[in-house]
Amino acid sequence: MNITRENIDALNTVLHVKVEKADYQEKVDEVLKDTRKKARVDGFRPGKVPMGLIKKMYYTPILVDEVNKLVSESLYHYLKENEIRILGEPLPSRERENKIDFQHDEEFEFAFDLGLAPEIQLEITGKDKIPYYHIKLDKKQVEEYKGSLLQNYGEFKPVEKAGKDELVKGTLVQVDSHGNEAENGIRAENVSLSLEMFKDEGERLFFSGTGSGDEVIFDVKKAFPSDAELASLLKVDKALVQAIDGTFKCVIGEVLKYEPAKADQALYDKLYGEGTVTSEEEFTRRIKEEMERNYERESEYRFTLDAREYLIKKAKIQLPGEFLKRWISETNENLTEEKIIEDFDKYEDEFRWQLVKEHLLRKYGIKVTEEEALQTAKKIALNQYMQYGISNVPDDYLENYARQMLEKSEESGRIYEQRAEEKLMGLVKSTAKLDDKEISLDKFRKLYEKQ
Repeated sequence: MNITRENIDALNTVLHVKVEKADYQEKVDEVLKDTRKKARVDGFRPGKVPMGLIKKMYYTPILVDEVNKLVSESLYHYLKENEIRILGEPLPSRERENKIDFQHDEEFEFAFDLGLAPEIQLEITGKDKIPYYHIKLDKKQVEEYKGSLLQNYGEFKPVEKAGKDELVKGTLVQVDSHGNEAENGIRAENVSLSLEMFKDEGERLFFSGTGSGDEVIFDVKKAFPSDAELASLLKVDKALVQAIDGTFKCVIGEVLKYEPAKADQALYDKLYGEGTVTSEEEFTRRIKEEMERNYERESEYRFTLDAREYLIKKAKIQLPGEFLKRWISETNENLTEEKIIEDFDKYEDEFRWQLVKEHLLRKYGIKVTEEEALQTAKKIALNQYMQYGISNVPDDYLENYARQMLEKSEESGRIYEQRAEEKLMGLVKSTAKLDDKEISLDKFRKLYEKQ
């Protein structure tokens, strides 16, 4: 096995790999013998098939497989031993491609294009200036957040009459032109009709002023023109919806109206635990604290984006662009060349950030301990619970869930990477000069429109 390097420029190189018979023959013979033991061929007992017949049937595919494995392993060891850092993966060279004939040749020559990771000279100093935005919290935002919270924890309550946005529960019965139940028609029990979701105002008006025990004839297909929505409502297969006559009678069982929760002790106990909050003043204070934490997280995230952009620009990294376009294309079959070109600036920024991050983590010796990874996993787990409105999760539940996450190699890798980036951003924040800016929430949101 012989590997030689042909440098094209500072960012591109070609590796030439020459494989001789002595490099692969022993392994090929070993696999052939193993194949002979397992082969089942008509007319021969297992393990007694002549080696000549085995070679005729399997030699070439085994040779191809073993040579490819050998080349792949040799490339990996060559890059590691020579400390060659690359972007993407080696690709078979198009310009220096050698014709390979596995059926007749015994020696093979391969050529691979490599995109090289550039050398980076970058450090973080007090001269670096990065914006840090502090979002102002005002009374209007607090009231809106409180209103949203009360709305989320509200519930449906019975009312006597329907208006425009009530929920009507009852039975839907398909009827004929005289309003009588259609023979072999559809009958759907225990349905819920949200008047607010009606797409036709005229059909909604038929329900106005109705109550329990009333019957309303309406066109269900005008009210709900979506086939999927109608199929779910009538409890029938979606494929049958088109053929259904839309005239139905709704026998109303009850009318419900959604009412936001009240800011009372029952709500405080549900949100924060029994007796933890006992007045509206404390409730409002808790809301402010929660909003401030949310805004702080948003400020930190924005800082991460701005620091990343700043460091990428400061590093002035050149990339092997044409190689990367080809690598992206060959490893993502569903991406068109036009789409790759359209999004290539974003791809380049991702490559540049990965290089900057790896460089800084090495330079400043930033590593993630198992305990740090566990704490990060617990934070992720808590956020997942909070998405479902569950905030008071026992610590042992969180830790068990976090450990399960860390047992999955792919998920564990993401968690370690996230924590490493958090530590890096902590270093940037404590070392660089922060350009503190107070900003309204609206203007803060508009920062993302510029990107």
